[in-house]
Amino acid sequence: MKAVLLDTNAFSALFRGDEKVLKTISGADHVFASVVVIGELEAGFRGGTRYAENIEILDRFLARPTVETLEVTRETGDCFGMIKDTLRRKGSPIPVNDIWIAAQSIERGAVIVTYDRHFASIDGLRMWHLA
Repeated sequence: MKAVLLDTNAFSALFRGDEKVLKTISGADHVFASVVVIGELEAGFRGGTRYAENIEILDRFLARPTVETLEVTRETGDCFGMIKDTLRRKGSPIPVNDIWIAAQSIERGAVIVTYDRHFASIDGLRMWHLA
């Protein structure tokens, strides 16, 4: 697997020691971290009691040489619009933040690492398969 993009639940699982996620990112040449996911993590950290500890762990992870933080681009916006419209037409909406995350994954040609099954309803999205 060349490139992966971690969804919020994959980050959380990784930080809890999930071996499946660790094995996946260990085999990737490139790991993408979406600013949307970082925002979701920040919100979760702020609701807890270990904010400083969690931010330190996240910052160390993001500083790794194989990890790249993805900003939202014009191309991301185009992918987002296509995905959201397609899901609306199918009658299968998913959370808006997950559409942004999927758009970034498609934009970069990365496999999305997630435990959320609703990503499977997005055409053209390369999904991580639990082994």
